[in-house]
Amino acid sequence: MVGLKPSDVPPTTAVKFLGAGTAACFADLLTFPLDTAKVRLQIQGENQATQAARRTQYRGVLGTILTMVRTEGPRSPYNGLVAGLQRQMSFASIRIGLYDSVKQFYTPKGSDHSSITTRILAGCTTGAMAVSCAQPTDVVKVRFQASIHLGAGSSRKYSGTMDAYRTIAREEGVKGLWKGTWPNITRNAIVNCAEMVTYDIIKEKLLDYHLLTDNFPCHFISAFGAGFCATVVASPVDVVKTRYMNSPPGQYRSPLDCMLKMVAHEGPTAFYKGFTPSFLRLGAWNVAMFVTYEQLKRALMNVQMLRESPF
Repeated sequence: MVGLKPSDVPPTTAVKFLGAGTAACFADLLTFPLDTAKVRLQIQGENQATQAARRTQYRGVLGTILTMVRTEGPRSPYNGLVAGLQRQMSFASIRIGLYDSVKQFYTPKGSDHSSITTRILAGCTTGAMAVSCAQPTDVVKVRFQASIHLGAGSSRKYSGTMDAYRTIAREEGVKGLWKGTWPNITRNAIVNCAEMVTYDIIKEKLLDYHLLTDNFPCHFISAFGAGFCATVVASPVDVVKTRYMNSPPGQYRSPLDCMLKMVAHEGPTAFYKGFTPSFLRLGAWNVAMFVTYEQLKRALMNVQMLRESPF
């Protein structure tokens, strides 16, 4: 057996909520440079008017990260990490930690198994709820990741994470912190369905057919499949979301306008810019998150049972 033994008592909603946020933060720490590389590749082509963008060209995942380290310093791939961790603690706790509870809520009474429709509905619901709460953290994260800082001669727009929240609210209004909410809800409803439903189904089938036990290999395979499916279906919406949230006021009238201008200027392949880092990031993120999440749920339940034990 690999990892902790499954608990005899199902994990509580509070355990799932805390475990999901903590596991997501751990996964973000491991994969954040890949996410930053994805953002830089996605916005490449729209900022060619700026001097920094003209001087900096990115090619591939590793090339993007190496170029950033060479031109902006070794800390640059982690630009926006604080906002990223704030996002995961609020975002993942809701969309992942509450998924089982919402799925049970939608499942008809007396039914032993949840249908695919029920799981998709649960994924869409928790994904939309999470975006509504955590959108400002995502806006700030993307702004930091997209900003190019070429040494001491260039100025930073934001001095820190809290300054970014204040500056965006002051210059663009409070609604600026919720910029791109609709494409983000669309994107995360798709991602959440692809991740949670795919992970749920693969894990269930592996266990039902006794191909694997409920431990690390099962969690790894299920998470990898979930990451691949999520990347394929969500990349187009993710590119539009990233560009729209990073754009200055007035550049795009709406997410639809952003999408149409992308197609007109760069062709339909622009929707899959940054696909490789997206897949590497989502695949690695899902594996790290789900494996950690499963172990955290068991560890937290063991702690809870020890605390409640009279002996």
